[in-house]
Amino acid sequence: MQPLIADETLVAQLTRPESREKAFGVLVNTYKERLYWHIRRIVLDHDDTDDVLQNTFIKIYRNIGGFKGDSKLYSWMYRIATNESLTFLKQRSKKSGITDEELKTRMIENLEADVYFEGDDIQLKLQQALATLPEKQKLVFNMKYYHEMKYDEISEVLETSVGALKASYHLAVKKLEAYFKEH
Repeated sequence: MQPLIADETLVAQLTRPESREKAFGVLVNTYKERLYWHIRRIVLDHDDTDDVLQNTFIKIYRNIGGFKGDSKLYSWMYRIATNESLTFLKQRSKKSGITDEELKTRMIENLEADVYFEGDDIQLKLQQALATLPEKQKLVFNMKYYHEMKYDEISEVLETSVGALKASYHLAVKKLEAYFKEH
């Protein structure tokens, strides 16, 4: 989905006090669904996703003046959303006094009972398989598979070389194939 307004124009409006609120409303309406699903595939739970999405937009609002335009606006926002999601999971695991692996297991168990989860058994199995991947491989797979992002776009978000991303994606696919053969 392409924004209704050019990123440069939107950023300029966001940095001017007289147009900031309206421009932020446009930004939220333009990107909230894409960011929601990006975050949801990381934290899995609908309510947690809403919390992380809200924190993401707060961070975007507070830091838009620091956006230098070196990358696309949505890449910058995806990076913030990704970091907020990973921070949320680390805090959740630390607060619960459990390992990251135990947290992943609980998240998958909760997903099965989540009324907002619309997937079938195959989607649930895919989420279980994704939970076994290292974080970077999972992120790369989600962005490539679900969001159909190009490697250069993912590179901007994760600040990693395209070659490393291709390798991560390839490894993720191989591990997912192996998981489905075993289960």
